[in-house]
Amino acid sequence: MAAAFAGTWNLKESKNFDDYMKALGVGFATRQVGSMTKPTTIISVDGDTITLKTVSTFKSTEINFRLGEEFEEITADDRKVKSLVNLDGDKLIHVQKWDGKETTLVREVNGNSLTLTLTLGDVVCTRSYVKAE
Repeated sequence: MAAAFAGTWNLKESKNFDDYMKALGVGFATRQVGSMTKPTTIISVDGDTITLKTVSTFKSTEINFRLGEEFEEITADDRKVKSLVNLDGDKLIHVQKWDGKETTLVREVNGNSLTLTLTLGDVVCTRSYVKAE
């Protein structure tokens, strides 16, 4: 089922991203750049390992993980977090924990669209991606 997420996804729309970054504790200058950046997400599946690359002119990140296995991740805003990714039905649920805080990143694919919903406390951000041809 994770294969449904495989592909190259280009950001087309973002709602409430600045508030989400603010909730994470990201500084003003970084938020300004982050809000203008249109990252591309590349997801690949090789056996039971999933690779998720986020590529932008500002900063690029890459994580490799197996579903249901906790791993350490350095986020684009330089947080060191413990991450766990699981597949729940047709949703890829990525939970990051650090310093007593927790944020959830939920990816859902619908045809050629991928929706990423970021939640931290009562702050919710939605980022919509379209699959590259």
